[in-house]
Amino acid sequence: MSPPGSSPVRVVVTDANILINLIHVGRLDLLGKLPPYSFVVPEEVVKEVKDPSQAEALQTAISSGLLQEVQLMDPAELTVYADLIQILGSGEAACLSLAQCRQWLIASDEKKKFGRETLARLGAGRLLNTPGILTLAISSGILTVEDADRAKAVLEQHRFIMSFRSFREVLPR
Repeated sequence: MSPPGSSPVRVVVTDANILINLIHVGRLDLLGKLPPYSFVVPEEVVKEVKDPSQAEALQTAISSGLLQEVQLMDPAELTVYADLIQILGSGEAACLSLAQCRQWLIASDEKKKFGRETLARLGAGRLLNTPGILTLAISSGILTVEDADRAKAVLEQHRFIMSFRSFREVLPR
């Protein structure tokens, strides 16, 4: 139960691309600093992170409690996963199955087929992406616009291109 006047915790199941982007910019810690969000990662996503240094950073985040590793367990989750694995990768299918069955949010930068499936199964407003997480961090006072713009520049070196020049352009006014 949340304390009076606080927002209820919103669980966000997190895909590998979000984790890798945050590892690239050295800010995986943001996932533990964005109330009212609590970030979880399915074991299928953990297995997708193959680069040794990235896998180590992810394991450190899990062991420190920054992220919680979760498993598909309920028969409904497994049924949805079995359907989704026919059209999506294992990690994406696990994320979407958990988000749908447990009424969670989802964090992913995948578009196209994944984006369409997410919208169809979850409806609008339940998908966070890397720019959205960085914007939340700015709005929460955790990052400055300059910090986020530096992270944006690093991500562009890793071929993750955002459609704006500066986070100043996307911040709510």
